Amino acid sequence: MQNKDKNDKRNKRPPPARHQDPYGRRQVPENPTGDRDERQIEGRNAVIEALRAGVTIDKVFIIKGETDAALRHIASSARAAGAAVVDADRRKLDAMSLTHAHQGVIASAACTEYVTIEDILETAGQRGEPPLIIICDEISDPHNLGAVIRTCEATGAHGVIVPKRRSAGLTATVAKASSGAVYHMAIARVTNLAAAIGELKNAGVWVYGASAKGETPLWKADFKGPTALVIGSEGSGISRLVGEKCDFSVGIPMFGKISSLNASVSAAILLYEAVRQRSTSYSK
Repeated sequence: MQNKDKNDKRNKRPPPARHQDPYGRRQVPENPTGDRDERQIEGRNAVIEALRAGVTIDKVFIIKGETDAALRHIASSARAAGAAVVDADRRKLDAMSLTHAHQGVIASAACTEYVTIEDILETAGQRGEPPLIIICDEISDPHNLGAVIRTCEATGAHGVIVPKRRSAGLTATVAKASSGAVYHMAIARVTNLAAAIGELKNAGVWVYGASAKGETPLWKADFKGPTALVIGSEGSGISRLVGEKCDFSVGIPMFGKISSLNASVSAAILLYEAVRQRSTSYSK
């Protein structure tokens, strides 16, 4: 009975406007200075208060080797809030610090809040469209991630999934590279991409991994149904475990001397092929 009530409540939620945040997420204003990230939080008390206030934190860098009780408390609180906790030596923290008083801890706040995979699937259902999702497998360059998010928003994709570790977060650089698309795109951050792919498969989504040696040329792949496209990292492509979870391996033919494309370019090509295929299946 409770499940029925929950479903009824979801069905009554009005569909989100295309260019409004459908999740009511709190957004941090864009960084006016451009190069230096003003979403960086430094010092023990400042980081603790940010976590208490519910600020969405991407990563917390904590000085390596310290056994201080306050730093242990920050690390456990950050993990409980879903942030990645990274050990860093003093030289790295000193180089990162804007205040030169980091006290052994620096946090990076996200420019907007993350959503869940369920939220992304629900958005597709509210639009009456089969899901179209991009999965970013360890894309660490914030400019690349921002460009991917920008193309996802432009093509009407329903969401982006990124891993918690070994990935760029929703920093000021990502927001700028996306031209503000981060504020209109549903972005989920997950601990384990392989498990996330399993969740998508259980929901009826077909998962395609983009690879230079893909078995199926992109124009022969069927993106008209529920689709998730996996884009690998700039250097090593899709990781082995994630690749094994994909249903299909899709290739973008290369005719020149360069053997690979930029991750954001690959995402754009695949997304617009999906748009081309779907344009005959439903109207945008």
